[in-house]
Amino acid sequence: MCGIVAGVSGRDVVPVLVQGLQRLEYRGYDSCGVAVHRDGLQRARSTARVAELVEQVKAEHIASGTGIAHTRWATHGAPAVHNAHPHFSHGPANSSTNGSAGRVALVHNGIIENHDELRATLQARGYVFESQTDTEVIAHLIDSLYNGDIFAALQAAVAQLHGAYALAVFHKDEPHRVVGARAGSPLVLGVGEGGKEHFLASDAMALAGVTDQIVYLEEGDLVDLQLGRYWVADGQGRSFDVSQRPVKTVHAHSGAAELGPYRHYMQKEIFEQPRAIGDTLEGVEGITPELFGDGAYGIFKQIDRVLILACGTSYYSGCAAKYWLEEIAQIPTQVEVASEYRYRTSVPDPKTLVVTISQSGETADTLAALRHAQGLGMTHTLTICNVSTSAMVRECRLAYITRAGVEIGVASTKAFTTQLAGLFLLTLALAQVRGKLSDAQEAEHLKAMRHLPVALQAVLALEPQVISWAEDFARMDNALFLGRGLHYPIALEGALKLKEISYIHAEAYPAGELKHGPLALVTSAMPVVTVAPNDALLEKLKSNMQEVRARGGVLYVLADADTRIASGEGIHVIRMPEHYGALSPLLHVVPLQLLAYHTALAKGTDVDKPRNLAKSVTVE
Repeated sequence: MCGIVAGVSGRDVVPVLVQGLQRLEYRGYDSCGVAVHRDGLQRARSTARVAELVEQVKAEHIASGTGIAHTRWATHGAPAVHNAHPHFSHGPANSSTNGSAGRVALVHNGIIENHDELRATLQARGYVFESQTDTEVIAHLIDSLYNGDIFAALQAAVAQLHGAYALAVFHKDEPHRVVGARAGSPLVLGVGEGGKEHFLASDAMALAGVTDQIVYLEEGDLVDLQLGRYWVADGQGRSFDVSQRPVKTVHAHSGAAELGPYRHYMQKEIFEQPRAIGDTLEGVEGITPELFGDGAYGIFKQIDRVLILACGTSYYSGCAAKYWLEEIAQIPTQVEVASEYRYRTSVPDPKTLVVTISQSGETADTLAALRHAQGLGMTHTLTICNVSTSAMVRECRLAYITRAGVEIGVASTKAFTTQLAGLFLLTLALAQVRGKLSDAQEAEHLKAMRHLPVALQAVLALEPQVISWAEDFARMDNALFLGRGLHYPIALEGALKLKEISYIHAEAYPAGELKHGPLALVTSAMPVVTVAPNDALLEKLKSNMQEVRARGGVLYVLADADTRIASGEGIHVIRMPEHYGALSPLLHVVPLQLLAYHTALAKGTDVDKPRNLAKSVTVE
């Protein structure tokens, strides 16, 4: 979601700030801006891309050794320049400072839940608001508390904030000083060369090429950056020992974000899946609980059920894993939408393994659900995550780090398939501990997993046939996706991909539910995508397909070679290269990813940055 970059240096930091914003563009944003300390405060803001902001910065000769920058995804207030960050506070209208060029400059990720109450108090004191954002409230609040020390003012301000925030702030009277704070939103500190310059960012990737020396700030931390020095403190201002907030070397290579020969990041990431799966499984010689961390065996022996918490695409990977966990490991499994879980009354069980799934490891809803589960006494926690340094990994007892690499496209592809790979390994490990996995079965499953990269390459070769489907879909306004059993979550994921980037309304159903309502929608103008592997439900699925054809619906079927489903009038068939058994979801989802991509391409939408969506959802 929103991105922050800030810095204090003896050199001009503006090139570092705008380059950092460019590296965070993949998160999604609708405005951007930069502010610097230069004979007071100076800023540039834009509702266009960062590239336009760069030109504005050059034209206005904005340069300084102290600055903050931001990409904003609108929550409070429309995407407009006056709502864009950074925000300034000018002092109350009845003070001598009113009308000045600004005193406090601030950028913010997150949502302040008590902003209305604070706004009313500040307006009563004479502060004039220029935006509809919750962020401007923080700038005025800090200004109202300022008495010569911006760190003390920030410390006093955050004590009054309810909600989530990552903040970077500076004051016109204190050059070469930037302060920050975090609660519920990620923020990292970058230590520059020789410790003479320091930076803040919402993601270490923003600082790639500038520094690889990173301090991960924890919940409630405040940080003070000055030339040649920095310190981290808690909300009461108590400084932390260096061992509590150590500097870590993080190689956040920006080269991973280069497009190479591909037109879009989504296309690149679809075709990276064989490599991503291979990397995710690298070093897995046998099934052992310790794949998930020290102490995993003891935890796995104690649990008698699994609770999966996730959102969006990650939720669908959890839905698929439920089938594996209950069939192979024979352990009761519940999958919850993380954004809903903590707002209902549930029955906690301390013998539950709580599994969170997240690409970024910073998904606000999933983190909140995890903490809620922990608060209910469910302390056996494990995450399947793509970022080893994320909050999710730090807050869970156990973890499996997928190695998808940086995923730039908003519509997740390689993160989804690597999550499935990690969840299948978890299934096998739990099955082994529970005595449900023989040596022969383990060998067979591992052989199938090692075959996945080759199998994925064969599926990617189906792209020309998928393009033919996409030409039809680009003319449609609606689509249905059907699957049964293990492949129903894959139908859900296919529908999500299509709606995310092509803006075609798409829904997915278990195929057996057709006659319970959705069949009323079926016409020749409603394409019906069917995931049809050769499994135990195939004959039932064929009956569902006949129901569609009898109503004039047009079928687009992903069929295994031996399903005896042939193309004909009103039915288009793409044959998968081989039958993949339990791992079939990892393969069948790939043509659906390609279908969404090529349909969006035909419609001319912004594939990598679909409207209204952000890559990493770091606010609730």
